[in-house]
Amino acid sequence: MRARARAVVAIVDDDPRILESLTDLLESAGYEVHAYSSGVSLLASGASDIDCLITDIGMPAMDGFELRDRVKLERPELPVFLISGRRDLSQRNVDRQGDTEVFPKPFDGPTLLAAIGNALHTASD
Repeated sequence: MRARARAVVAIVDDDPRILESLTDLLESAGYEVHAYSSGVSLLASGASDIDCLITDIGMPAMDGFELRDRVKLERPELPVFLISGRRDLSQRNVDRQGDTEVFPKPFDGPTLLAAIGNALHTASD
């Protein structure tokens, strides 16, 4: 993680309600949040300034697995968390990269925050 006042967490989800609730949760925990409605928009903005990525799995055009894989090509050390409201999607392709944690919707906020904190602490070591 880069040295700065607050860690930057990117959220990618096509559901504006999830973007809003996750933004509120993460900002209340002291993170700077960049929210995107698609993987394409995140990639277009560049992912070089983020410290962690949370992405929905089931999205049109580019799903969360593809987004994770594309970001990891450039930033293999970047912590990535997948979220999904569909149980069948939450298990597909997860084993391809053992460093990716999946949170089924609805997820527990404190558990997600703890996982992000641990991943960012590990990345800064």
